[in-house]
Amino acid sequence: MTRTLSAFVLAALVSVPAFAQQKPMTLSAMDYIEIQQLVAKYAKFIDSCSNNGYDYADLFTADGAFIPSINGKPGAKIQGRERLAEVSGGGSRGCKNVGWIVQGVRHLYVNHIITPTAEGATGTVDMLMIGLGGDPNKIEHDGYYEDTYVRTPDGWRFKQRVHHAVLVEGKRVTPPAAK
Repeated sequence: MTRTLSAFVLAALVSVPAFAQQKPMTLSAMDYIEIQQLVAKYAKFIDSCSNNGYDYADLFTADGAFIPSINGKPGAKIQGRERLAEVSGGGSRGCKNVGWIVQGVRHLYVNHIITPTAEGATGTVDMLMIGLGGDPNKIEHDGYYEDTYVRTPDGWRFKQRVHHAVLVEGKRVTPPAAK
């Protein structure tokens, strides 16, 4: 009896991971387009400080977070509509003296890879900046983003966006060594 019970328990434990793993959701072509549009709006809204930064903030879920990461070290999470509006230059900052806007910088996101998950999708996208230092022809690579996207009643939103920067105020920083 003990041997049979042990075999049963072992079989149950071995099969637990199969139940614990959820299949990724199936994304439609429209889901991919809407996620790509979310990323495009991010660039447009941060470059224009539209609606005093609240258009940018509204691209995130209510509990969504932006996390800056420099030299492989994540910074503090920026969460909440007010804080997100401020990080984009708006909110209490009023879209005044926003460095990248004053310089005429534009953000471009390229090489966007979207991967379905059980909860929505994840993605990576490289960031290019045009116009650093006021030179409209200067293009710099400024790292990449790691994104977590979720579908909400208002459409796809960022649950989390981590920016792995290689520039700080337009100056190159040394990225961490490859592992």
